[in-house]
Amino acid sequence: MRKMLVTGGAGFIGGNFLHYWAEAHPDDHVVVLDALTYAGNLATISSLESSGRMTFVRGDIVDAEVVATILREHDIGTIVQERPPVFVFFQIFGDVL
Repeated sequence: MRKMLVTGGAGFIGGNFLHYWAEAHPDDHVVVLDALTYAGNLATISSLESSGRMTFVRGDIVDAEVVATILREHDIGTIVQERPPVFVFFQIFGDVL
């Protein structure tokens, strides 16, 4: 069983990826980290959470403490970044631009 972290998993692309992955890899467990900003919609992935195959964490990838806790507590072996890279860039460096 693979344990995977998907960032931005409640968005359009992330949600579709999660449904594909759940069907293709039924024994895997996925932790989704999403801030549920403008593009996130928890309803997109709620069926996966209710099945017990996914754990949802509302948080931000730029919060190192949240990410470290997820990696440690869930023994994550794979990370999939579905959050738009430009959005991450502006959250990290936006104040200096």
